[in-house]
Amino acid sequence: MACQISGIDDGQPMVLLHALGECGADWDAVRAGFDPFYRVLSVDLRGHGDSDWPGNYTYELMRDDVLGILDQLELDKVTIVGHSLGGVVAYLIAEDHPSRVARLTVEDATPPYPTDRPVPERPDGPLPFDWPVVPAFRSQVDDASAVWWDRLSQISAPTLLIGGGPSSHIAPERLEDVASRVPQCTLVTIPAGHYVHATAPTEFAATVLEFLRER
Repeated sequence: MACQISGIDDGQPMVLLHALGECGADWDAVRAGFDPFYRVLSVDLRGHGDSDWPGNYTYELMRDDVLGILDQLELDKVTIVGHSLGGVVAYLIAEDHPSRVARLTVEDATPPYPTDRPVPERPDGPLPFDWPVVPAFRSQVDDASAVWWDRLSQISAPTLLIGGGPSSHIAPERLEDVASRVPQCTLVTIPAGHYVHATAPTEFAATVLEFLRER
């Protein structure tokens, strides 16, 4: 597993989890805003970037990978910021290991739900991630049940949910549904599309930091 560490050596740990097809460097636009206050860990999830590409991929395996990093670094309790795929992994960690999550921020992500979108064809040329990740997660999405959503009530960490507004493919009503199920959830919309942290990095970082200071 590859993980870039920056910020304050003895600061509160903040773990950044990227979207499908991205890597930890995708957070570069906002990491400078977090570094003065936190020990920031930007993880390359399995099958992405410089982490191993083992060929077997599930949300649960990625959850366990992140927990393994925390154990290796002897980090007991962390703040997690997850986007899209990373947001789903973050939900799982907060549900299954609530004592490990101090605060949670999820950017434009919901638990899986079945869709009728076909699996896209692999683009030509080299990719920065392992293409089998895509059909593997589509299989989990299409088999998703209400349990994914019911378990949101198990999240005990104060949670910030950031939506990307009308130009995102994530429907606002689904984010509202998530916010209604997580016990301590604040829903904020930044109309910048699905990649809020990349399109509006200053506003994204300021929103996250304000939430964390309040908590």
